[in-house]
Amino acid sequence: MTTSPGAIALITGAGSGMGLETARLLARDGAAVVLIGRRQEALDSVAATIRADGGTALALAADITRADDVTRVLDRVRSELGPVDVLVNNAGSASSVLNPQWLPHDEWRQVLDVNLTAVFQLTQAVLPDMLDRGAGTIVTVSSLAAVNPNLLGGAAYGAAKAGARNFMTFLHNTFRNQGLRAITVLPGEADTPILDNRARPPAPEERAGMVRPEDVAEAIRLAVALPQRVVLQEIVVAPTHQRDVSADLEISRRAGAPADTAPHA
Repeated sequence: MTTSPGAIALITGAGSGMGLETARLLARDGAAVVLIGRRQEALDSVAATIRADGGTALALAADITRADDVTRVLDRVRSELGPVDVLVNNAGSASSVLNPQWLPHDEWRQVLDVNLTAVFQLTQAVLPDMLDRGAGTIVTVSSLAAVNPNLLGGAAYGAAKAGARNFMTFLHNTFRNQGLRAITVLPGEADTPILDNRARPPAPEERAGMVRPEDVAEAIRLAVALPQRVVLQEIVVAPTHQRDVSADLEISRRAGAPADTAPHA
């Protein structure tokens, strides 16, 4: 079970975490991987590792919330490698304020731009080639916050991830008979750098029981590598052990509140 040799896979958020691990696995299976992220230095490091293992990687720094950057990236990929066969929408962003009482409007917009608008823009960019060929795979990393939103992820993150899940279901219902596989991956708590921005970053011993980036990457690899006739429409990747998050929720409830505001139950 491998990705088709010569397939072109574009992965966002590829400089670290789930994106990095996914790129490594797909490259190992024979795909030419396009690494997208904000930091060129981090992408170059990942690309060097992939090439050292005999793989093919193209590293392109871009702001995927900008339509002109998406167009620039896709034009470069088409000219150097060809049309995209697999799109992995992995890039994510969370707000520092979780409670909608205090959430700044600019944080709300930024989280929706990265987690939802960018997914739409990249999908729109690759969709014509996939539909013309009658085959293509789009994977979006959503979150269990899409189905069980709470103060761990916050109001903006949960709403954005739910929107992304809805959009992927729309793609599945609309284009499956034209050969498009639209796949949503919903990880539970995962030990990734995004945890460092929480109101209460989990301790190392708490992170030890969480989903790891390579676990999610393996799920993505499975979905991509299965025959075109099969689609794993939705995959939940959750920790076996459910930790007590009550302290996290209480701290998150107050994060960003004005200093003179009395706490509410």
